[in-house]
Amino acid sequence: MSKITGQNRSRRIRWTGAGIIAAGVAAGVVLGVVHHRQGGPKMAEVVAVAVEKGAVTLDVATTGTVEPATVRELSFAVTGTVESIAARAGTKVKAGQILATVDNTGATGDVDDAEISLSDAAARLSTAQGQAAAVTARATACATPPQGHPAGAASAAATTSVAASAAATTCTTPGYPDTGDPILSAQQAVNRARQAVAQAVAALAGTVIVAPIAGTVVSVAGGVGDTVAKGKTFVTLAGTSGMQVVANFPEADAGSLKVGRSGTITLADHDDPLAGTVVQVDPVGTSDGTLVRYGVLLSFAAAPQDLLIGQSAEVRVRVGESRDVLRVPSTAVHDISGSSGTVLVHDGKRSSERAVTVGLRGDQYTEVTGGLTTGEQVVRSW
Repeated sequence: MSKITGQNRSRRIRWTGAGIIAAGVAAGVVLGVVHHRQGGPKMAEVVAVAVEKGAVTLDVATTGTVEPATVRELSFAVTGTVESIAARAGTKVKAGQILATVDNTGATGDVDDAEISLSDAAARLSTAQGQAAAVTARATACATPPQGHPAGAASAAATTSVAASAAATTCTTPGYPDTGDPILSAQQAVNRARQAVAQAVAALAGTVIVAPIAGTVVSVAGGVGDTVAKGKTFVTLAGTSGMQVVANFPEADAGSLKVGRSGTITLADHDDPLAGTVVQVDPVGTSDGTLVRYGVLLSFAAAPQDLLIGQSAEVRVRVGESRDVLRVPSTAVHDISGSSGTVLVHDGKRSSERAVTVGLRGDQYTEVTGGLTTGEQVVRSW
């Protein structure tokens, strides 16, 4: 019985000793960390870097898609039957190139009818102007008194009497009808006829869809023999001369985005990033229920010729930059609050905490505006 008790006592002593050793190891780690944070000898190898001058940059990133800067929705100006289609989705076209036509028989007849109506209206205007000229001449004649004749000329007196009687009859005849100005009415008719001709000519031209810009056909809404309605989009054309990237940035990043900021656009089929510029930031965001995002447009500084509409792109926009400033790796600064932070200054043997003031907090480096000098060593990561 005493032997068993002795064994148990021995086992308890061994477990107690192990507990003390474990507690001691744990205490050593804690003490080492505390000792290290308080400026004592380092407990593990640290990597120190020199405080240096250089640039500090801050970028925001997201993904986007390549889209055309200009999209034209083209339609016929008349309702008709499609006669020909000269392009399909994916076709690259030049400005002025014919893309599709509809039957123009009716439109041609409308032009002929409008031109005949214009000719008739012009004739009526000419007649009204002639009548007005005759009325004016008669009024002038009636307003001029008859000239005298030499005394004793009996035959002349008789002639004057006949002329005076005829003039009296002519001047009592009305000049214009009471219904209004015939010239004004005729001129208005001519104006309407000219407008009708212009509309008919435009409709005739609208039986043909012509590419207004160079670009790529995105879609064609029908085929030969189909009846298409006036004004309904038949061909969608994307202007590929001004391709751009459409991206959505989270609300936290969008606040620092402004028109004119520079950025880079990386495409999957291009090795090097392409330079770009922010050209538009949507003033109103859209929410998916958990996150508000703002649309941003970026233009290429030099767009590649082989860009594909809808291809994905990685977008980075520079929102902060400070040049020739004191900087340390961002991982070296801890406990940042406002413009204050803490670094571990290393003198080769010991590391000690030091409060510093910080400026721009970049992607790789943080600007230090006070508390450090060039050449001092700080722990890179702790």
